[in-house]
Amino acid sequence: MIAFHLDTRSGVPAYLQITQQVKQALRLGMLNVGDQLPTVREVVEQVIINPNTVLKAYRELEREGLVASRPGQGTFILRTLGATSPASQAALRRSLLRWLTSAHEAGLDDESILALFNTTFREGAWSVATTTESEGTA
Repeated sequence: MIAFHLDTRSGVPAYLQITQQVKQALRLGMLNVGDQLPTVREVVEQVIINPNTVLKAYRELEREGLVASRPGQGTFILRTLGATSPASQAALRRSLLRWLTSAHEAGLDDESILALFNTTFREGAWSVATTTESEGTA
């Protein structure tokens, strides 16, 4: 079962943090079709949050077709977002862990690593989008 955590300093609304964490778990294969999300009460107790915030997150996931609410039973996963096999993800994770170790050994702290990753990711995503757009117009 997924365990939620909230970062009150992130500036991201709590309901979005919950939806993002569910989507991340779906992408990583941590949640599968048929799995039940924690009840609203369980999430409220776990992260000390207003029940309406959890309901808003679950409604958003339902609107996106990822979950379905069954009155009296709970909220269940309808589809996943995983595009690669668990074995591929495990190999990529090992590679990323090696990179993180190298970054720490090079003297970067966690915030510097995150900044480097985010910047590189955005630049990479932008270049992929630009390449795709230019290929489509050529």
